[in-house]
Amino acid sequence: MVTTRMMKRLACASLLAVLAACGSAPVGPGFYRVERGDTLSKIARSNRQSVQSIVRWNNLPNPDSIEVGQVLRVTPPGNGAAAGSTGGAGGAGGAIRSSGAGSASASSAPRPAPADNAPTAAPASTISLAWPADGTVIRRFDGANSKGIDISAAAGTPVVAAAPGTVVYAGNGLRGYGNLLIIKHNAEYLTAYAHNRALLVKEGQSVTRGEKIAEMGDTDTDRVMLHFELRYQGRSIDPSRALPAR
Repeated sequence: MVTTRMMKRLACASLLAVLAACGSAPVGPGFYRVERGDTLSKIARSNRQSVQSIVRWNNLPNPDSIEVGQVLRVTPPGNGAAAGSTGGAGGAGGAIRSSGAGSASASSAPRPAPADNAPTAAPASTISLAWPADGTVIRRFDGANSKGIDISAAAGTPVVAAAPGTVVYAGNGLRGYGNLLIIKHNAEYLTAYAHNRALLVKEGQSVTRGEKIAEMGDTDTDRVMLHFELRYQGRSIDPSRALPAR
């Protein structure tokens, strides 16, 4: 019999694979993208650097906490390596932890992770989104403690797909996220919808822009709201830039 703990681990592994797949684009010289099974010691040895140097160059708060899909600087800054994203305070390599947008401290609206730091360069392609729900934006993206936006409205308010795509995760196996949906729009972009009262679509299902996919709720949070994220190549970016003005 599969235990609840094992089911959660399987759900986490599934979500990690989905997000990592969107972060598989090549990185510039002097940087390395974390793969499943990597440790900081292994990465340091492979690049002939010390663990302490990589921790310092990437401002890692915990050397034991790296993420699948995370991009790390592996050569000294200013040595001619191309600029790129550095590691952030995300989940422990291979595990997703509950946090405020991937930060080390928990909050009332945890964010789907891994790969928390937004790319330093602008996305090579763009995406146009519809608002995923009517309501009031009570928290905006800041790139540090908030990796998306929170929209507050009445329980049961329709949640719709922000763009056409395929549902790649639908479930509540990730502690702190409540009933969560993740939609893959193309090889580069994902959107995530957390804390829903009810999920109305299943994994593998294709959805259209504006299609109702869930009902707003307060699962694993202290108020009714939708936490909405946009990810580019596995990295959180400000969804407001892709949403129409209100």
